[in-house]
Amino acid sequence: MTDVFFNGREAVQLENNFLRLTVLKEGGHIAEVYDKRAGVSPLWIPHWKSVEPSRFGQDQHEQFGTGPDAKLLVGIMGHNLCLDIFGGPSSKEALAGLTVHGEASVDRYDISESSDELVMRLTLVLAQLEFTRAIQLHGQYVRIYETVENLSAIDRPLAWTQHVTLGPPFLDPATTEFRASMTRSIVSEADPGFARYLATGEEFDWPLAPRPDGGRADLQQMHKTAPASGYTAHLADPSRDHAYFVAFSPEFNLAFGYLWQPADFPWMGIWEENCSRKASPWDGRTVTRGMEFGVSPFPETRREMIERNRLLDTPTYKWISSRGRLNVEYWIASEPAESVPEALSWPA
Repeated sequence: MTDVFFNGREAVQLENNFLRLTVLKEGGHIAEVYDKRAGVSPLWIPHWKSVEPSRFGQDQHEQFGTGPDAKLLVGIMGHNLCLDIFGGPSSKEALAGLTVHGEASVDRYDISESSDELVMRLTLVLAQLEFTRAIQLHGQYVRIYETVENLSAIDRPLAWTQHVTLGPPFLDPATTEFRASMTRSIVSEADPGFARYLATGEEFDWPLAPRPDGGRADLQQMHKTAPASGYTAHLADPSRDHAYFVAFSPEFNLAFGYLWQPADFPWMGIWEENCSRKASPWDGRTVTRGMEFGVSPFPETRREMIERNRLLDTPTYKWISSRGRLNVEYWIASEPAESVPEALSWPA
């Protein structure tokens, strides 16, 4: 493990002959999974200057505003953990200090090296949770093992999403292809951008999403022209022993994806932003695709999540018991390819 500065941020790195992985100390974001053979990291780096969330202050208000998303936006990169909410806080939660996607997205982690792994630890003071993430490199794969422990004496509902966001130069709306082990799907009623191209609230089967004009959009590729935006939620195929998504760049001849257990994370959300957000800090320049797998289908407040309860016959959150503990394991795969793989195999 090496201490470094990455885009002006305090970070640590692990690397082997195939990959270099970078984790930010504040926010805990996996900012980079750099494939040395392809010479690229598929993860999103915003075009604006990154700031440590602890240094967020009035001098950033003009660019980022004063809303509950501002402290997240100043420091977000790549793979962001959403815990214990996925979406925005309520007005009362925001007054108490809770930010969009929760404390895990902005607080400082204790990061250490143990044997052959990087270990991240964080106590979520407001949520009364203990979070641990262990990261290991295995050739062209990354193994990630996470634990969430409930410090309170109350059984409680939990949101827990891996907000993986891809960006240029790996992501090109015209050429990057996607595959995923998804089945039943639904378009969000709320559009995260300002140039929706899908029919809101409509159910469909992966990957053909309904358009307002009655046509279909193949979500195995982004909307090619800007501006465009959208959010869709998808259920992982229950007939498979693991879930996955994979993205392929013909420019870099690289296939990059994640694998996880559907019992851990039954939902995957796809967030598309193609230069639709004109306000600062987006400035109509952002091209991203979030492939966000977790226990909830949509980013929304805690009350909305609980009141929704179920969608497509599937729970929209997970319970964690009093003093209880939940564990998950998932993998990142990065491998040279001449075409998009139709599936990813769980590493041996």
